[in-house]
This record gives sequence, structure tokens and C-alpha cells, in this order.
Amino acid sequence: MINVFHIVSNKAWGGAERYASDLVAHMRHDPNFYVEVVSAKHDNIIEQFQKMDIPVSILPLKGIRDFDSPVRLARMLKKGKNIVHVHTYRDALTAVMARIISDNPNTKVVFTPHGLKRPTFNYVSKKIYRSIDQYVFVSQFAYDYFTMHAPRVKKQQTLVIPESVLNTDTSAHAHVPNLRTELKMRDDQALIMFHSRLCKDKGVDVLLKALTHIDRDSYKMVLIGEGQPKAMSLIKSFIIENKLVSNVKLLGFQRNIHDYLKQCDFGVQPSSIAEVQGISNLEYMKHGKPIITTNNGAQPEYVVDRENGLLVKPNNPEQLAEAIKMLCNDKEFRTRLGAQAKQDFDSKLNYETFYNKITTLYNNLLNN
Repeated sequence: MINVFHIVSNKAWGGAERYASDLVAHMRHDPNFYVEVVSAKHDNIIEQFQKMDIPVSILPLKGIRDFDSPVRLARMLKKGKNIVHVHTYRDALTAVMARIISDNPNTKVVFTPHGLKRPTFNYVSKKIYRSIDQYVFVSQFAYDYFTMHAPRVKKQQTLVIPESVLNTDTSAHAHVPNLRTELKMRDDQALIMFHSRLCKDKGVDVLLKALTHIDRDSYKMVLIGEGQPKAMSLIKSFIIENKLVSNVKLLGFQRNIHDYLKQCDFGVQPSSIAEVQGISNLEYMKHGKPIITTNNGAQPEYVVDRENGLLVKPNNPEQLAEAIKMLCNDKEFRTRLGAQAKQDFDSKLNYETFYNKITTLYNNLLNN
């Protein structure tokens, strides 16, 4: 049996946390692995894993000046075959130090970078980068960016395993409203959805501007997610000032997101920043929904314009508005895009394919 420890230290739930939670949720049913989460003391993060009955160990996880975390983690790594899977450079430092202290040659460190933070090079970071056993990139775009800025990382240390999504939501006992009924929609109106952090990086401001160019009688829009108080205040003010109150509904954070996604006609995720994968886009594809997204990151690796979705330029509300109009006004077209999106997800991006590649990597690292 292989012991797998996922380290998560961020304060907010995001892509790295979702990646880790999907993996541990699936892996806990695999008899070949024991899985545990190592978290900083952030109650909102810990609670999410505890709801899935995942064991959680709490460490400070404060980075280079934190000597307590590596020592305590090393005690967990003294025996057996261990994989420590980390998602930030700070946690990679902790994992590498813990492996050295444990003096267990059957412990390997796997690092999945999330986001496009440029690696910094100094004496310590060079040592850490070289000591990581395997880098796993969620897209070719993420790989190209990292290796361009970290040329000293050896090619054999790197691997691209496209990310996928697993439906782990415990929505069986949760009430999910019928959105079309609640919003009093007609059959000929399109139900559009956005779900992510409500912030400029995710293009919420661009989306709202685009909606001002669209016939208000043709759609209803739901925004699922939360943002910082200032960002939420700006969003609500824009909705009121531009008379979008009857068209745009804020639903806040929803844990059982998949039961909401199933109800929409299409999704819009117009990220202003380059996405290393774009997990929200994959969730729409999983449920056979076409997606309108931007072409500034890894999205073109799996979204083919006018075949399984629509690609637009970032920060371009006019072009985004035209794409939304296209899907609002042509039900047959969006149905065809959605069917192709689901076929592409099932054949190329499904979770079993991702999981098999990850577990094969874990086994190869320890058996070679």
C-alpha cells in the first residue's frame, strides 16, 4: 500500500484545493492507497475535507521560516512507501525538508503548480526545484510557461497530465431549486451561467458589460460564487445602475454545483487572466453544455471554436456579447456544441483517464 499525503495550505478554496479534494475523494476507495490531507489551520478548508470523511492533519505550513512543519511531517513519513503531493512552492519546500529529515528513501515528492507564478531562483529554490521528484502540469500551456522560466528543471522531472473533474458533491440531501421556475423563465429564453470566484481576474466585469448589449428579453443569467466585499459591492452596483436586476441573479457559493450546471443552457467563463486549465470550463463540458471562454491560456487545448464551444478574446465585452447572442438565439447550434463538448470530455478528459495516469505515476516513482 502507498501512503499519499496531499498538502493544502491556502486560506481560500480554489483550483488547487478542488484538484486535491477530487483526487483524495476518488483515492480513498482504492485499496492500493491510504490517503490523508495535511492542511494549515483554516477551518473552511478543513471542513470541506472532513465532510468527505478524509483524515486531516493540521500543521502550521508557513514556509521557509517554519521548522516545526517539516519535523512533524517527517514523523509521518518514517515508514512505508509515501507520496507527498504538493500544490505550491512553499509546501514543496516543507515536503522536501521532511523527506530529508525522515531519511526514508521510499518517500517521493510530487509538485503540481497551479497558476502562472514565475519561479524565482536563489540558492535555496534551486536546491528545492532539483529535489522534487516529479512535476505534474495540468496542461501543455502550464508546462511551457514553467519550463521557459525554469530551464534548470530536467525534462525527466516533468510530465503533463491534463486535469479533469470529478462529481464529488454531496447533494443527495440538499434542496436544489428549479432555476427556470424560480426565475419565471419562458421556454424560448436561454439560461446562462457563470460559476467561479467573482473577481476581475475571472472576467465578471467584462461579462456584465457584455450583457448590456444583449436583448434583455432573450435570457436570464445566474452568477454562482463569492468575491471580496469590494468586488461584490461593485458587481451589485453595476447590476442596479444598468437595470439588469431582473436578468442577473446572484446565488452565492453552492457546494452542489453540478446540480446547478445541469440546468443551464450554456456557460460563460471569460477569464481576463491566462488559465492554466480552466476547471469550470471542463465542468460544463462534462454535463454536455457549450462554453464561451477566452483564448488566452490552456482553453484552446480542449475548446475548439464553433465545434464544442466558442472562444473570444479577453477583455472584449463587444465580442463576448456577440458570442452570447449567437447561443441565445440558436438553440440547435448550442445543442450541437454541447453534444460535442460532452463527447470530447468523455473520450479525452474523463476523470478515470486522469486518475489512472496519476496513480501510475505514483507507482512508477516508488517502484523504480
